[in-house]
Amino acid sequence: MQSNVKPPLPTGSRSSARELRKTQTDAEQRLWHRLRGARLGGFKFRRQHAVPPYVVDFFCASAKLVVELDGSQHSESADAVRSQFLQRQGFEILRFWDNDVLNKTESVLGELLALLQARTLTPSPSPGGRGEKSEIAA
Repeated sequence: MQSNVKPPLPTGSRSSARELRKTQTDAEQRLWHRLRGARLGGFKFRRQHAVPPYVVDFFCASAKLVVELDGSQHSESADAVRSQFLQRQGFEILRFWDNDVLNKTESVLGELLALLQARTLTPSPSPGGRGEKSEIAA
């Protein structure tokens, strides 16, 4: 029997995520206000979510989507390494500039919702009839 208990996060990841939630940028605050409580198309997001060894800005588990906001402090080479790691974990990464979130919020949300709707995982039909009742009564 499989357990649904997840291993604990490394203490550093957990404390980093908590601290980042307390010190959000203006762009992160604005986007979080529009994402929280499944406000965007019913998709649930987490903010400053730990994916050890990283903490991502926003995470939608149902779509396996990471949303990163980039400001002047971001390094393209460090972002590339981070993105490769996250992609190997099966996540799609969507990046926006802080200025776009602040000045073109509706456009950012539209692009994000379009990707979410295209990426939504849907169950596949049961292969080979497993779990389906036979029409022939024995």
